[in-house]
Amino acid sequence: MAKKFIQRWLPHPDKVRKHPHLQKVFGKLLQDPNLLHINRKSVSGAFFVGFFMAFVPIPFQMVLAAAAAIWRRVNLPISVALVWITNPFTIPPMFYFAYLVGCWTLNIPVGEWHFELSMDWIANELAPRWKPFLLGCLICATVSGSLGYGFIRLLWRINIVNQWSARKRRMCAKNKQNKT
Repeated sequence: MAKKFIQRWLPHPDKVRKHPHLQKVFGKLLQDPNLLHINRKSVSGAFFVGFFMAFVPIPFQMVLAAAAAIWRRVNLPISVALVWITNPFTIPPMFYFAYLVGCWTLNIPVGEWHFELSMDWIANELAPRWKPFLLGCLICATVSGSLGYGFIRLLWRINIVNQWSARKRRMCAKNKQNKT
């Protein structure tokens, strides 16, 4: 059930392999069949990669997610799609939360922070706060990636156990029917 649900939303493997931008950057690495498999290991690993890369505070996170998915041999489309958790609406609260986590970890007082995506903001506002910000991003990336990984593994396992139970009930019902 989970596999069919996920396959419904993913592009066809040939479309991913022949994507011009991916071909330009990754070339023959895209031929690895594990990059498009949908199984517990591949999907949970893709969730780790996607959630982790979502907290990496640099542009072109999708390229990094694709590279990490290829390196870890996990599902490429899911890894890249999950990076879009960070978008223009979610970046300010996510990165402010990462800054708060970094301040708490380093035991630094939290300063007033007004997020603005500009070079002036990076030079004037981020410069004195980069240590807690980057540490918070690393912590949030690791925790969110690990939680996503564990959650998908758990959901997948529950789904498999439910399928086994349903199959066992069908077999018992079929055996009872055959005895009569």
